[in-house]
Amino acid sequence: MKFILMVFAIFGFVGVTPLHAEDEFDYEQFAENDVAQDFSEYDIEQTSADVGECAVTNVAINTGNTPVAVAGFDIAGIMLGMTFDVAQMTARETGLYVNRPKGSVVYSIHPDWRDNLDYECQQRGIFIPEKLNQCINSLARNRGLLYASELHLVRTNTGETIDVFFTSNATDNVVWKIVYKNDADEYEGASNKFVNQRDKKIMAWWKNVVDKYGAPNAGTDKWASSDNAYDPLMIAYHGELDIVDCGILSEDSNRNIRQSMDNFVAKPYAF
Repeated sequence: MKFILMVFAIFGFVGVTPLHAEDEFDYEQFAENDVAQDFSEYDIEQTSADVGECAVTNVAINTGNTPVAVAGFDIAGIMLGMTFDVAQMTARETGLYVNRPKGSVVYSIHPDWRDNLDYECQQRGIFIPEKLNQCINSLARNRGLLYASELHLVRTNTGETIDVFFTSNATDNVVWKIVYKNDADEYEGASNKFVNQRDKKIMAWWKNVVDKYGAPNAGTDKWASSDNAYDPLMIAYHGELDIVDCGILSEDSNRNIRQSMDNFVAKPYAF
């Protein structure tokens, strides 16, 4: 019974128009208007972020400590929940970071949607790999399924980097993870003086972290919103900060899986 109800699910994803197999299809018109679109400005990865990337682990607030508002933490002004446009504008306005020279913006299609579009394009008679990929990308862009999934920034005078990761358009294309890195943990050489220099860089790094965000409230290196690992969390390493919201990523993945299932364009079986 559940299967029958699922088959008759209402197509509720805004902007997705299923193509029925009995509709007349003009391949040449499609090839001209859709497949031939120029994607040279896009760096498109074949898969998007998976919930497994969160690597959710148990988190417990230290005895005597209270939750902290990690959702309000920023790295160079960039915060969880910012849309791609706002995050990019924030980086530009601060002037500290610029887009890295290559692949600064990466676009993705959720893998479940990509499978849908692959099947749909093949039903349209498109099998040549290059044309098939163009067909998938074109349909995804036209339907709002192609989204900016990563923004990569660099501070050229120090080598610091910020990698920002975004959910899909199903959850408004917002920041779910920010990764900041510097060279505090790196050795310049093998002698004792370089070990000493590294240790001092790490000490200075941790002091700066505590000065900005306060002392960790979960373990010795975590800032937690609650004991729920799906709430916003920040983790510090030697020379790295990760701010993550596994909850919004999980919601995004679940929505894409459900909506792609509801909107799968199957053949019109008759029996």
